Amino acid sequence: MSEQSTELLDLSRQLLKAIETQNWEQYTLLCDADLTAFEPEARGHLVQGLDFHHFYFKLSGSGKPRQSTMIDPRVQVFGETALVTYVRLTQSLDDNGTPQTSACEETRIWHRKNGQWKHVHFHRSV
Repeated sequence: MSEQSTELLDLSRQLLKAIETQNWEQYTLLCDADLTAFEPEARGHLVQGLDFHHFYFKLSGSGKPRQSTMIDPRVQVFGETALVTYVRLTQSLDDNGTPQTSACEETRIWHRKNGQWKHVHFHRSV
């Protein structure tokens, strides 16, 4: 795997960690302000900007452990743009403390701006 691919996978893992821990500051450092997304919460609509996502970060967390694992990640780099795809397994505890795992498919697009990779678009499907 190339150094660039390793860097993009690391950035993607940092992004997932920021989501898991509701670390808005870290999330905004990794994302472009004009981030776009198709995700189940948007009910089939294209979401633009960070405000939609900020709502979920402001909700108080459950305080229960959460962990995401990227399965079969693939990285394709096209000059200053990169595509990272994987299946995301998220482990958590339900209200009774029983472990559960959910899965979704994710595509993340990164773009290098001023020498730094920024997350600019994603598509998540369950």
